[in-house]
Amino acid sequence: MDIIYQDSYILAVNKPAGIIIHSDGTSHAGERADMCAAETLTDLARVYLENNGCVQQAQDVQALHRLDKDTTGIVLFSLDKETQPLFDELIRSRNVHKTYLAVVKGEFPEGEQDITLPIGRDRHDARRMHVSKTGKAALTHVRRLEVQRRGQSTRSLMLAELGTGRKHQIRVHFSALGFPIVGDGLYGPIARDSMYGRAPSTRTAAFTQASLMLHAYELSFVHPVTGESLVLKTEWPSRFTGWSVQNP
Repeated sequence: MDIIYQDSYILAVNKPAGIIIHSDGTSHAGERADMCAAETLTDLARVYLENNGCVQQAQDVQALHRLDKDTTGIVLFSLDKETQPLFDELIRSRNVHKTYLAVVKGEFPEGEQDITLPIGRDRHDARRMHVSKTGKAALTHVRRLEVQRRGQSTRSLMLAELGTGRKHQIRVHFSALGFPIVGDGLYGPIARDSMYGRAPSTRTAAFTQASLMLHAYELSFVHPVTGESLVLKTEWPSRFTGWSVQNP
């Protein structure tokens, strides 16, 4: 496992793509996960702790938040049942600041902006969320870092900070503006004009990128037990190489 931070209370892990955080409940009761058979990131965290002699923490380990299966980056785990409610409240009160890297199709407008489109469930597709007037309030602060052009294809490297934590929020917000995240099979195709005018050209033939280009890059918060101000970052993800910006 790629461990970013660990103390007596929390563990921060750099999640790879293609793995879920929690079990879906289909594993056989009592089946012990190992590094070969582990189904979830929680399984892997538990095995890591067991292998390092942290038996009680391995029993208590719980993910404090989620990332989508194909999203990479920082996931925070609680290691202590007694103090877990402090971290749960920290996240509920939006005092954990989450920053993501994303590559979107098209040339996103220069500068910074707040995307405040409300988000609700898509009644026609249970997998999807969408922008809806009757949805819940959602806030994503975004900043364009860089633009790349290859032939007729253009894409933009973005920094996105979550002000709220709606399901698929960053993916929905970028797609609704006509700039879907590269590699997003659920929200990527633009079948019609976006709600804010015609979607920009999304041809990406000149770029070969199959994976979802969304990465949870940084978490910052005040540790509720120790009082320490923590800024946790991953290394620059390898699939984001080729951009001149390497430390936004």
